[in-house]
Amino acid sequence: MSDNESSAPDPRGKRDEPDALKAELAVRLEQIETLSRELAETNSGVVALYAEIDDQAQQLREASELKSRFLSYMSHEFRTPLGSIRSLTRILLDRLDGPLTPEQEKQVSFIQSSAQELNEMVNDLLDLARIEAGRISISPAWFELVDLFAALRGMFKPLLINPQVTLLFEEPVGLQRAFSDDKKIAQILRNFISNALKFTRTGEVRVSADCRDPGWVKFSVADTGIGIPPEHLGSLFRDFVQVDSRIQHRVQGVGLGLALSKRLAEMLGGSVAVESELGRGSIFCATIPIHFTPRESPSAEMETAAARPKDA
Repeated sequence: MSDNESSAPDPRGKRDEPDALKAELAVRLEQIETLSRELAETNSGVVALYAEIDDQAQQLREASELKSRFLSYMSHEFRTPLGSIRSLTRILLDRLDGPLTPEQEKQVSFIQSSAQELNEMVNDLLDLARIEAGRISISPAWFELVDLFAALRGMFKPLLINPQVTLLFEEPVGLQRAFSDDKKIAQILRNFISNALKFTRTGEVRVSADCRDPGWVKFSVADTGIGIPPEHLGSLFRDFVQVDSRIQHRVQGVGLGLALSKRLAEMLGGSVAVESELGRGSIFCATIPIHFTPRESPSAEMETAAARPKDA
């Protein structure tokens, strides 16, 4: 065989190449079709999943709204009989209907304190319902921290019934005025102080404020009470959470005060925190911006600056 004959291309090889390409292309097309079907099925599943999530979210919104309405309605309904009980006990203790024996006075005082605690629980329930329904608004104004502490001191003075516990307010010397909702801040501190007094048998409850972080004021309520186990610290600010202790069984409450304080602090743009050592006491803190800025309004910071006094 000559060299020309051995090096000549095989015409059958050229015919086999297009056939192989066609076969490979057919395989690729089939794979693409399979992937397309799988993708279509996946998309259908995702759409169905989103629809189910939307349905569940709507159900949760409806359940939350129903719960808020129920809490609001029941809170309003409880206030009327509670007001009557408190008024009647006040009449009896003022001796308007005649003198009381020492034992009668003791029992009526117990009724009065129980009605007051129940009234506070009802108020907390109503405030939580309003927050969840978006019906609580912030009303910022300029106020002095000294005036805030003075009001709290006067509020708790008649409630200090344990002579072995002292309530101290450190004067916030040198701290500037704040532009926020002082009523909401007072409500946060009232809850902190009330809890501290309940769980402190001897020693003191100390209320203070400092501005070591620029633009922020940190309110602290420190007590020498029973303290809180470490495993409970992470859940303290949840709704209806109570710490299991010997004193807790003797103290009334439903575990709403701290949860409400957390919500109010967040509405003011701040946060809450707690430090505690079992058997030595606890420190509850609320860190609040000195100048409140509504999150919803982009121009709120400019409006706040415009409203700020020149000597602030």
